[in-house]
Amino acid sequence: MPKKSGSINLLATKQKSFFERFINWALTIGRLVVIVTELIALGAFLYRFSLDQQLIDLHSKIKQEQAIVSYLKDSEATYRNLQDRLSVASQFASYGAARVKVFNDIVGFAPAGISFSEFSLNSNRVHIVADVLSVDALSSFVNSIKSYYLTDQLIIEKIENKPASGTIGVTITAVLKGNDYGE
Repeated sequence: MPKKSGSINLLATKQKSFFERFINWALTIGRLVVIVTELIALGAFLYRFSLDQQLIDLHSKIKQEQAIVSYLKDSEATYRNLQDRLSVASQFASYGAARVKVFNDIVGFAPAGISFSEFSLNSNRVHIVADVLSVDALSSFVNSIKSYYLTDQLIIEKIENKPASGTIGVTITAVLKGNDYGE
C-alpha cells in the first residue's frame, strides 16, 4: 500500500482566535475612534479661540460704551432735572389756571352793589367777606354760588347790619368739590 503523502496547503485554513480578531478590530476601529475624538477636540479648541475673541471684542465694546455713558452722565442729570422741573411747572400752571377760573367765576356772580373785603381760596374752601348794599343782591349772589357746579356746600357764617355805612356785612364759606384747588 502506498504511503500517504503529506500535503502542503498554502492557504491557511486555520481560524483566527478571538483575541486576534479583537486586536485586529481594535486596531482598525480604535484608530477611527481616536481620529474622530482628536478632530472633535481640535474643533472645540478652535471654537474656544473664536469665543475668546468674541469675548474680548465684547469687553472692549462695553468699555467704549461705559466711556460714552460716563461722558454723558452730567448731561443726563441736567436733562432729568429739567424734565422734573417742567413737570412740576406744568402741574402748577394747570393748578393756577383752575384757581383763577374759580376766582373769576365767583367774582362774575357778584351783582352790582357788592364789595369784597376778603376773598381767599384755601384747600378746597373759598372764604369771602363782603359788604352788600341790598338783601336782593346778597340773595342773588348766594344763589349763584350755591348753583355753581364746583360748589359742594355753602356756609353763611355771619350776617351783620352796618347802619353807619348802609350795608350788610356777610361772611361766606363755599366748600368746593374735590381738592384740586388747595395749596
